[in-house]
Amino acid sequence: MSHSQDHDDGDGMQEPGEMMRDHPLKETWIQYGVISLGIWLVFSPMSFGYESVWLTWSDVVSGLVLIALSTLTIWKDRPLASYANGFVGFWLLMAPLVFSAPTAAAYVNDTLVGVLVITFSVIIMMRMEMSGGAVPPGWSYNPSTAAQRFPLVVLGFFGFLASRYMAAYQLGYIDFVWDPVFGDGTVQILDSWVSEAFPVSDAGLGAVAYAIEGLMAFMGDKTRWRTMPWMVTFFGIVVIPLGFVQVLLVIFQPLLVGTWCTLCLLSAFGMLWMISLTVDEVVAMLQLLRRRVGEGVSVWHAFWMGGTLSEEDEGLPEGTRSERDRPAGMFWGVSLPWYLIGAMVLGFWLMLSPTVFGSTGLLADSSHLVGALVVSVSVIATGEPARAVRFLNVPLGGWVILAPWIFGAPLLTALNGAFVGAVLIFVSIPRGRIRDQYGPWWPRYIK
Repeated sequence: MSHSQDHDDGDGMQEPGEMMRDHPLKETWIQYGVISLGIWLVFSPMSFGYESVWLTWSDVVSGLVLIALSTLTIWKDRPLASYANGFVGFWLLMAPLVFSAPTAAAYVNDTLVGVLVITFSVIIMMRMEMSGGAVPPGWSYNPSTAAQRFPLVVLGFFGFLASRYMAAYQLGYIDFVWDPVFGDGTVQILDSWVSEAFPVSDAGLGAVAYAIEGLMAFMGDKTRWRTMPWMVTFFGIVVIPLGFVQVLLVIFQPLLVGTWCTLCLLSAFGMLWMISLTVDEVVAMLQLLRRRVGEGVSVWHAFWMGGTLSEEDEGLPEGTRSERDRPAGMFWGVSLPWYLIGAMVLGFWLMLSPTVFGSTGLLADSSHLVGALVVSVSVIATGEPARAVRFLNVPLGGWVILAPWIFGAPLLTALNGAFVGAVLIFVSIPRGRIRDQYGPWWPRYIK
């Protein structure tokens, strides 16, 4: 059979969602690992000296819940209880922030155990191999291979470690945060009114977000674009719109605080590449939902249950890319045409131009902001399915031309703005070569 089924067919074929729902009953060894983590949590406050009644009770109750849910999974055949432990793991990531953990041991213990609980109860559980085709119909590669997701895992956990380091300062465990470029810039930002406006450590919230992104990038097998549409959707939401909001917060740092933060900039730049690398898998998932709806299945059902694909119907036409997990496959779906590289260079130049020309006030703020936006748009547009995003640089280029005249800049600064803006518009028009294929209907969106 070449297309997915609504439920099981006459041969007893299950949909991917049904197979994953029942999978915890076949992997009971994982539950013993979660029970061990639960026991560890119950005794952690006494061992590490939490100095917080609320956090102590949080860990004790969380540990008991982990033990109870895993026991239900083993002895009462309740597979959903195993997945419910994932929410306990998420709470463990948040609890040290909610209760302002007084000691570093409490913070590190809860974040580490939280990551392990999610890994055992959700990530490993959903690493089961699915049968059937893996390459989306009409595609020249598979956007869900381990190689494709490896950079996302690395970038996610780099952001987690960097954010946790800064959170350690905000929570009072260390007295200073090293910044190799901007001196005490990172400390100024972490102590700023922007950070204090959050009810909990904003760096700690960033660590939670990056941890979830890294774990979600690891979740599932090479067919997850069609077997786990719900997960790819949530992953896409966390990485693309929410990730871009995080990038915007970093971009506004010099305007709101008056300085930059090296670790923040590196994390934001990594997030931009995560967005670029994620778009293709989201596109494949949307095509799967569209195909399922065409087969008469509701969007709601397809969203949670996914779909099957025969090896005869999968993509990878003759003469195109191999599906093997090889290092080169990490960057399929992303290309760096010269004009996008040029746009990035122009964006960096705009960020440096206030220092070069001695600009101050609104013009300097405009150059910092627009330059960072140009770099952001250009990096995201390196993802071939998102190539049309580059057109956002056209109005930004127009503003670069007008801004010096609006804010009354010297002639040399105005000429620089006119030149940079005109070149930026010029390099934002051509699409360039698209190396890969993305199904029968997506090419019309790659302008």
